[in-house]
Amino acid sequence: MAKPTVYFANLRATFNENLLDKLRRLMKKAGIGKIDFDKKYVAIKIHFGEPGNLAYLRPNYARVVADVVSELGGKPFLTDCNTLYVGRRKNALDHLDAAYENGFSPFSTGCHVIIADGLKGTDEVLVPIDGEYVKEAKIGRAIMDADVIISLNHFKGHEGTGFGGALKNIGMGCGSRAGKMEMHSSGKPYVDHDDCIGCGMCRKNCAHDAITMTDRKATINHEYCVGCGRCIGVCPTDAVQPSWGGSNDVLGRKIAEYSYAVLKDRPHFHINLVVDVSPYCDCHSENDLPIIPDVGMFASFDPVALDKACADAANRQPVIPGSMLSEKDQRHGDHFTNAHPSTNWMACLEHAVKLGIGSMEYELIDIG
Repeated sequence: MAKPTVYFANLRATFNENLLDKLRRLMKKAGIGKIDFDKKYVAIKIHFGEPGNLAYLRPNYARVVADVVSELGGKPFLTDCNTLYVGRRKNALDHLDAAYENGFSPFSTGCHVIIADGLKGTDEVLVPIDGEYVKEAKIGRAIMDADVIISLNHFKGHEGTGFGGALKNIGMGCGSRAGKMEMHSSGKPYVDHDDCIGCGMCRKNCAHDAITMTDRKATINHEYCVGCGRCIGVCPTDAVQPSWGGSNDVLGRKIAEYSYAVLKDRPHFHINLVVDVSPYCDCHSENDLPIIPDVGMFASFDPVALDKACADAANRQPVIPGSMLSEKDQRHGDHFTNAHPSTNWMACLEHAVKLGIGSMEYELIDIG
């Protein structure tokens, strides 16, 4: 069987072709025109970015994708599902405000924005998959109503999964709030009191009242904790730690099973932009210095091959001095494990291969 193809475009521009033109050329070279878009509803899954974060993808890129879909006869809309954690994307009204604030409006992107799991994150479709970990995936209804799925992904680091790319954006991002809780529930963090300084940031950012402060030390009540990991990212001293014992591996495998639920039986196409590679997710209301230089734009019909190609390309880059990664022990052999040693990004990809979503073997085609 032939290896799936992943197409790559660098970030060089000319007087005759800017980066948006190059993205358009990349999509067409990668074969997006092979999909029948005629009068089809097309969900463009994207992360709108938590306000305050400046690493999320610019809406200009989304405009290119929407325009290409429209030119091919489709009916595109930008979409995401609501979040579990404290922030401005927990319900559809605030989520839309955040999207518009970050530039994702119908006027700037050429298509409408729909929050896929509804006003309170409860508008979901139960998708039977009988997976190893998930029996019925809880997916935002608007995403399941779409005829075609396109993922437009910011490839960056992630505190729970090592990196976030196509599979993370599809699997976790398309889950309703209950779906996100199901995926996160396998691993619940704890607080090392020796390192806790009692700043209260973890409690402030917990959406489930699972954290209490006693004698200026935080404690997590696992009866209320859903394992979303937000407290891990906001702790200034790394006192909040993920549980060991494979919980992050299970998180990755659940993300793969949710991705399978979203993609099965429908045409799909995927784009990763390896730019502004921040160490944490765009769900944070801040972004740190990128950990590596910008790499380029990648596209493929195979999200597994796409993520693997991006990880391989990222790992060939030098570490940016002064970044969070430069302060970490470089002993694990890849940037994302070095940045977040308790994670294992291969767990998601390996499980996705097992599910038949794609292959980690790929042919890379460089279009310049």
